[in-house]
Amino acid sequence: MRLETGSTAPAFSLEDQDGKKVSLSDFKGRKVVVYFYPADDTPGCTKEACQFNDNLGAFSRAQVPVLGISPDDSESHLKFISKYGLSFPLLSDLDHKVMELYGAWGEKTLYGKKSVGVIRSTFLIDEEGKIARAWYNVRADGHAAKVLEEALA
Repeated sequence: MRLETGSTAPAFSLEDQDGKKVSLSDFKGRKVVVYFYPADDTPGCTKEACQFNDNLGAFSRAQVPVLGISPDDSESHLKFISKYGLSFPLLSDLDHKVMELYGAWGEKTLYGKKSVGVIRSTFLIDEEGKIARAWYNVRADGHAAKVLEEALA
C-alpha cells in the first residue's frame, strides 16, 4: 500500500538515538520530512543522510525538520550520527510497523534478486498532517536536494 498526496500521514511514536520518544504529532502545524532508509553506515544510506545533513541549514531556515527512520537500534544510530556528524534525529522502527504503514516495507528487487525489506522512501508531510509529496524507491544521491525544493515550494 502506497500513500498518495492528500492522504493522512499515519501517526507514529518512535524512539530516537537518545531513547527519547518522537511522535508525528510533535510537528503538527508545520511541515516535516520523514525518510525511511535500510541501514546505518551503508554506502547509499550514508550518502542520503549526509546530503540531508548538508542541506539541513536550508531545511531549518524553512522550518522543516528532517527525521530519518530505519530498523536499526539507538546504539547503531548514535555511532552513525557520531561518525558522520549528523544533526537530525534518527528513529528506530525495530519491528518495521511504521514502515509498513507508510508502504516503505515490502518486496523489492536488488540486482535481480527479490527480497523483503526497507523500500527507500521519503514523505513531505504538511502542516495538517497530510502527505504533501511521497517518493518511493528513491535514489539516494541527489534526493535530499529534490526534497528541499519541494519543501520550499
